[in-house]
Amino acid sequence: MILQVANLSKHFGGVVAVDNLSFSVNKDEILGLIGPNGAGKSTVLNMINGAFRPTKGKIFFEGKDITGFPDHKVAKNGIGCNFQMSSLFMELPVIENIFIGFHMRYKTNLFERFLRFSSAVKEETAFRQEAEKMLVQLGMNSFRYELAKNLPYGYQRTLGVGLALITNPRLLLLDEPATGMNQNEINQMVELIKQIRQRGITIVVIEHNMEAVMKLCDRIVVLNFGQKIAEGTPKEIQGNESVIEAYLGKEID
Repeated sequence: MILQVANLSKHFGGVVAVDNLSFSVNKDEILGLIGPNGAGKSTVLNMINGAFRPTKGKIFFEGKDITGFPDHKVAKNGIGCNFQMSSLFMELPVIENIFIGFHMRYKTNLFERFLRFSSAVKEETAFRQEAEKMLVQLGMNSFRYELAKNLPYGYQRTLGVGLALITNPRLLLLDEPATGMNQNEINQMVELIKQIRQRGITIVVIEHNMEAVMKLCDRIVVLNFGQKIAEGTPKEIQGNESVIEAYLGKEID
């Protein structure tokens, strides 16, 4: 087990966004977090990645209590996140977007980098080489000098995933990575996520495209009104009456 969420709740004033939620994530698996709009899915991810502090409950990563850690500390502990809203530097080329992602991994300080100490130059060169490899892995080498704002939407989402990967996470949180994509772009994103898992990175993904979820996920947790209503394999979730009711409603006599 790499992640454990125990009795987690988040209140915004009188609104209960997440209510006493518990689930775990096994190492090397892809776990889907699904539910209708407003079910509390993004709030859960924002508590795990440190953007929101839980009202109550605990979050354990690799056995360590990280509850309430700020986002930068969560990232340094090995959790990467690709947000639903774009975190790209739109006025910079693709290669520079990737390179900026290394800022958390520098061991040389700003003074040493400014004065071009040999240790700083060596570190920067290594990061440049890694950025080049990342572009190839993302299938975006031909866009290296294109401004991020000029990329097709699907490639912007892919670049966002690349920025999260630069932090060398052991757990990657993806918030609707395929939103707004056409079918071809969705298929490419599904394959990219599978390749990321093959690198030994565990993944938690929020996604509304059920075809993508069923192709990707080993297990699925379903939320509705901030509470867990089902958990199981894709096949089990497809036939779960509570899940069907949450998405489609139920017939009233």
